[in-house]
Amino acid sequence: MKGFGVHTSMWTMAWDHAGSERAVAACKALGFDFIEIALLSPDKVDTAHSRRLLDRASMPAVCSLGLPEGRRPSTDPDSAMAFLRHALDQCAAIGAQALTGVTYGGIGERTGLPPTQAEYDNVARVLTDAAAHAKRLGLAFGIEPVNRYENHLLNTGWQAVGMIERVGADNIFIHLDTYHMNIEERGMALGILDAGPHLRYIHLSESDRGTPGEGNVRWDEVFAALRAVGFTGGLAMESFIDMPPKVAWGLAVWRPVAASRDVVLDRGLPFLRNKAVQYGLV
Repeated sequence: MKGFGVHTSMWTMAWDHAGSERAVAACKALGFDFIEIALLSPDKVDTAHSRRLLDRASMPAVCSLGLPEGRRPSTDPDSAMAFLRHALDQCAAIGAQALTGVTYGGIGERTGLPPTQAEYDNVARVLTDAAAHAKRLGLAFGIEPVNRYENHLLNTGWQAVGMIERVGADNIFIHLDTYHMNIEERGMALGILDAGPHLRYIHLSESDRGTPGEGNVRWDEVFAALRAVGFTGGLAMESFIDMPPKVAWGLAVWRPVAASRDVVLDRGLPFLRNKAVQYGLV
């Protein structure tokens, strides 16, 4: 998880043969250092095909997901552990370096009430099991705090630190996202400073999930804070263009966030790359 990468949502949310071939070819052509695969349906992935595709392109990969209903750690810990173990097995078979994302819950998971201690206890138990399974496979395992409208359990960098320190595994890390930080953190730099040495991955996403550099995210504050904490992990560009209905519902994406994929890539990608170079992160 080094350098500059991109989430496959730019081209596909279905990691099937057609979607994976399109995404990997585009990533290679654009000179990305790694690809983040949306592994929403691990059981449907042709791992042998994915591994050949990534190997041919010499493209390192990270996988990400949120857990489906009925497999959520807070309420169904045993089912969640089984789901995450299988997802980790699939990541290893693909040749990915890590599994990250909303690995502690579902995208769109809310009870309408503050989290309970019982929910956090269940989440900690599931993450402890998943981190141990990941370590046996040689994988890193991440948790991504997201905004309160998408999940009620972990919303900030300091909450993620608390959960990671409770789990205590050396292969578990924090994965921040500037879109969520713009909603939840008191300052963009504070989430990064709070996450500190646990931070190994960040999504670079604009305040409207559209074209980076054309919204409210304080990008100089973000990159300066990353430099201040000595960040050496993965910088992943993320923008949602064409969402399947189930994913759009969880993310609350109801309108186009950019005119087209080409607009995001032609304007947002150079903007982020230039910032990363300016602050000595790539």
